[in-house]
Amino acid sequence: MEYIDGTEALLEEAKKSILYVTERPAIVMEKGKGMYLWDTDGKKYLDFIGGWAVTSLGHCPDVMIKALQEQASELINASPAFYNKPMIQFAKLLMDYSCFDRVFFSNSGSEANESAIKLARKYGEKYLNGAYEIITFVNSFHGRTLAAMSASGKSYWSKLFEPKVKGFKHVPINDMDAIIDAITPDTCAIMMEPIQGEGGVYALDQSYIEAIRKLCDEKGILLIFDEVQTGIGRTGKLFAYEHYQVEPDIMTLAKGIGGGFPLSAMLTKEKYNVFDAGDQGGTYSGQPLAMKVGYAVVSEIIEKDLCCNAQVQGEYIISRLDTIKNKYGLKAIRGQGLLIGFDLPSEKGKEIVAKCMEKGLLINSPQPATIRLMPALIVTKEEIDEMFGILIDVMEAVMG
Repeated sequence: MEYIDGTEALLEEAKKSILYVTERPAIVMEKGKGMYLWDTDGKKYLDFIGGWAVTSLGHCPDVMIKALQEQASELINASPAFYNKPMIQFAKLLMDYSCFDRVFFSNSGSEANESAIKLARKYGEKYLNGAYEIITFVNSFHGRTLAAMSASGKSYWSKLFEPKVKGFKHVPINDMDAIIDAITPDTCAIMMEPIQGEGGVYALDQSYIEAIRKLCDEKGILLIFDEVQTGIGRTGKLFAYEHYQVEPDIMTLAKGIGGGFPLSAMLTKEKYNVFDAGDQGGTYSGQPLAMKVGYAVVSEIIEKDLCCNAQVQGEYIISRLDTIKNKYGLKAIRGQGLLIGFDLPSEKGKEIVAKCMEKGLLINSPQPATIRLMPALIVTKEEIDEMFGILIDVMEAVMG
């Protein structure tokens, strides 16, 4: 078999063999360490995307390498029909540090949200006279399976892959009247991101979440928090629900929970432990290798108090943005911890992202006039200053 090497040859093969699903720049990433990535030409990039809030401990952290090596030499897969030691240890860790009693492990945020949707509908079937509808939010993002896309509130997806999975209603965020109007006897749950990440970093108000929790209690319906992006230290606490002091009935996690290894989880209270045998599963659910990695990543975040670092460094980023906002017309600087967004005076997000990449900085533009920053939880003040040096140079060139 021919081994392909060299950037040009690799890119040429990619154009022939990789299914097109998105625009990718003409670079090939080869290695990473800490806050940096290197491509096959040896160019170095300061990574403030973090694999879309995935590399919570940075690239190739020692604790992950050790966990992978140790577990790979003992047991990689035992089938989901059996318990395994890392599965039980990781489940206990998550229960000890959250308000939940049970966990189902899967591989992606979409799968975790599918699990939450199924659990809510199973509860509705058994205890709410067959209720199946779930209220979600305009501009929300819950994943790319058909049910998760149906739950999402992205306008671009409204007519994509029809017919969608029925039973989802989308309402504007922070509009309590819209929630009340949407509830019917068929409603089994309300599903929300505490902070809409892909939607542009928009947080739900404290009083709004409190009112929804009260409404769910009054109506006997479930409250689901999608913490795929906000969970595992990203917002300055281990879970975003802690900021609101409101406990959901179901919570989903992915992205940072595996530090870059495919892993996700759905957590719930004992009251909602209602699946029957065969209702839910997955070939790689609770796979020992993933469980060992997840345990190592979450333990490191807790032991090193990286939630605190996320809060401190996030505040520093926002303070630096405040010092340049008037010069460059930046608006609506927002976020919590290390999930930060701000708006540009015009739709130049894509151009700024491209020029930053040319200068060795990776950032994200989830909307045409929005920039989003999601660095690893290990980021330092010095690395933030390095990021601002590049960002300011680019903004000066594009908008100066």
